[in-house]
Amino acid sequence: MSKLEKIKQQVVECTKCDLCKTRTNSVPGKGNFKSDVIFVGEAPGRNEDKNGEPFVGAAGKRLSSALEEIGVTRDSVYITNVVKCRPPNNRVPNTTERSTCVDYLNQEIAIIEPEIICILGNTAFNSILGGSEITKYRGKVVRKDNQLYFLTVHPAATIYNQELIKVLNGDIAKLFYTIAQLKEGKKVTVDIEYSS
Repeated sequence: MSKLEKIKQQVVECTKCDLCKTRTNSVPGKGNFKSDVIFVGEAPGRNEDKNGEPFVGAAGKRLSSALEEIGVTRDSVYITNVVKCRPPNNRVPNTTERSTCVDYLNQEIAIIEPEIICILGNTAFNSILGGSEITKYRGKVVRKDNQLYFLTVHPAATIYNQELIKVLNGDIAKLFYTIAQLKEGKKVTVDIEYSS
């Protein structure tokens, strides 16, 4: 059993917080464990809870189409969430739920060792980098502890605000351009440096 399979199993059986009482399925990350990028969202929604897979609802379709637009298949990337179980009524996961789950995310990152982590939306931005106002910082490259991050809106936001579809698509194109630069050993402009 691979290390990621082990984490998946732990996530599936997890009872560390109260979300285990209300979930249908927990939702471990999914995708290519050799991916250059990990996409990190907030938490599973209704469809994800039902299927036990991340980003399979309307928001997932928006993410897939943004990837397809630049010729990237969903299977070639790794997608996960800060919190692995759906909070009741799709509320934002609280700090206890986030801190209880953070170890799973850290393990996923340690195993995959991505070139860059793409943070989707405010909750993930806040959980991972302590940031807020994603719309102000989206499209930016951030470095913290030698790890690069790329910030963009959550695909779910594009459902309520059609204008954001163009923003998400543009950001995803910029993300993969950045990855290409990194793979060629070129220097990438870092917009924000976090000291730990």
